[in-house]
Amino acid sequence: MGIYLYNTDQINKIKEAAVFTAKVLDEIEKIIDIGITTNDIDVLARKIIKKHGGEPAFLNYKGFPAAVCTSINEVVVHGIPNKKEILESGDIIGVDMGVLYNGFYGDSARTFQVGNTDKNANQLLKATRESLYAGINKCRVGNRISDISNAVETHVAGYGFTPVRDYVGHGIGLNLHEEPAIPNYGEPGKGPRIKNGMVFAIETMINIGTGMVDLYDDGWTVVTRDRKLSGHFEHTVAVIEGKAEILTKGNNFN
Repeated sequence: MGIYLYNTDQINKIKEAAVFTAKVLDEIEKIIDIGITTNDIDVLARKIIKKHGGEPAFLNYKGFPAAVCTSINEVVVHGIPNKKEILESGDIIGVDMGVLYNGFYGDSARTFQVGNTDKNANQLLKATRESLYAGINKCRVGNRISDISNAVETHVAGYGFTPVRDYVGHGIGLNLHEEPAIPNYGEPGKGPRIKNGMVFAIETMINIGTGMVDLYDDGWTVVTRDRKLSGHFEHTVAVIEGKAEILTKGNNFN
């Protein structure tokens, strides 16, 4: 398939889907609290997306049964919402979701704190979020894809944390997942050169302990092998006039 180079009109349409995605996450953030279920989050996302004329990008994607991924504590990605999973004080929950709108996709993830989280969780989320922006700052014309990857890994290493190796960021636009793959680790100066018109979903998945993961029997839920905490943040960005513009800006996630 190769890497798409999108024109201005196409990028504007991707931005509409990306802004849509960010607004849904803003509304989800408002209900994150002790006592809500992960199913509550999924129901809200579906309601908002439907109301405003979009489609949940994740629902039925390769068989995934929900509109959002809800990943609590040691769950790295792809947690499946359910009515029995109740948020407790001290939890962290990653919410990953996308919207299909007018033929184009937006994709974003944020990890939220529930009640009073401990120092380790707070440091993990700080480092994971910062590493996303460290990667975005390397998303410039003339750089290579692995410059993004190396910036993420270098940043979290300063905190003593480890990037997940088995799951990666990706291109996005006409399809939810496009080339190139964008790992969160690796040497700089490798991979395709970044060009104007490229659109990426850069997503940092960072663990307190090992970067190794396990997959549950449901075929979706990915957890840290040592069952220690994992954080997840993601922005859709477009390369415009030489540098990355963040398309999924939200109220508290710019």
